[in-house]
Amino acid sequence: MEQPAKLALEDGTVYTGTSIGAPGEVDGEVCFNTSMTGYQEILTDPSYRGQIVTMTYPQIGNYGVNGEDLESAKPHLAGFIVREHSRVRSNFRSEASLSEFLQKWGVVAIESIDTRALVRKLRSRGALRGVLSTVDLDDASLVSKAKASPGLVGRDLVREVVPDMPCEWQEPVSRWTHLKKGTGPISAADRHSDILRLTQKLDLSPFSPHVVALDYGMKWNIPRHLFDRGCRVTVLPGTATAEAVLALEADGVFLSNGPGDPEPLEYAVTTIRELLGKKPIFGICLGHQLLGLACGAKTFKLKFGHRGANHPVQRLESGAVEITSQNHGFAVDERSLPNFLEVTHRSLNDGTIEGIRHRELPAFSVQYHPEASAGPHDSHYLFQEFLRTMGLQVS
Repeated sequence: MEQPAKLALEDGTVYTGTSIGAPGEVDGEVCFNTSMTGYQEILTDPSYRGQIVTMTYPQIGNYGVNGEDLESAKPHLAGFIVREHSRVRSNFRSEASLSEFLQKWGVVAIESIDTRALVRKLRSRGALRGVLSTVDLDDASLVSKAKASPGLVGRDLVREVVPDMPCEWQEPVSRWTHLKKGTGPISAADRHSDILRLTQKLDLSPFSPHVVALDYGMKWNIPRHLFDRGCRVTVLPGTATAEAVLALEADGVFLSNGPGDPEPLEYAVTTIRELLGKKPIFGICLGHQLLGLACGAKTFKLKFGHRGANHPVQRLESGAVEITSQNHGFAVDERSLPNFLEVTHRSLNDGTIEGIRHRELPAFSVQYHPEASAGPHDSHYLFQEFLRTMGLQVS
């Protein structure tokens, strides 16, 4: 039998639908993502911690889920909202249905609500706190709980998603990313051969140079790309000190994406500030915001955030436009930038900063996701730029 579910917002709006996930009740900030594909990657992106995610594309789940496309070990979002959950999954890589995946991992999810109306409300009012429930269906009670939800501002959500222990990353980018025309996917042997050719081209021993990745809630496709480019990657929890990073004698430091408000993360800002000038630094998303804070800039909360795989960004140096994947609710305040930081990329939707570079030290960052799985792939060059920042000759 179908299980009823309700979504209540802090403004008093209540949507009634049907559960497609686990029974239960969750609260969080309700946001939306405009991607047409990649729902599995969204579900397992730790940056969504504390958020109830609405998919704007009307039908979700048509190609199922599989173990290879995970971006972390499990889902981290608070809840999931779709217009229609596809009962048919049609893809040879599919291992389970979306609903089975949601139930397995205890994700509360709802379908059959008017997601167009919900997204219009979020765009006009801004992100709203909400409660998603299959156990309490009383409208007044749910609205009261939504109003009491803590939201994202001022919370340290990174500590809820950082890894417990350091690790040496050993997984390359999915073989389905590397297709040879007319020959199907590249074999594991061919991929290893490609890596060896790359490292020989760079005049490196295999899997060098050494990159330390500070994990604030990192999507797994980021270390996959670094590994694919011949780097040896050590992943440290984002709570690590500069002393711990420097002890590993890395050639470069990567600052990962992660959830929530960057300003409470004083430990991360202190670590980055102590690493500036000592090691080349590359940051993505939350890592971008933390680099800005470490350099003396400030951040602010966006009205409804940037989340999707179709955001146009201009690279100011060349004027080229990249279509990018994004997931962030906060941004670096341009008015607060010190003179030694220059803006390198800008959003063509709202003009906000999408990239910065230190004028004197080897440090740069972007607000969007160049590793982008399921896509787009316009910004892969940034990983090559990181290699150059570490002093490597890369074509």
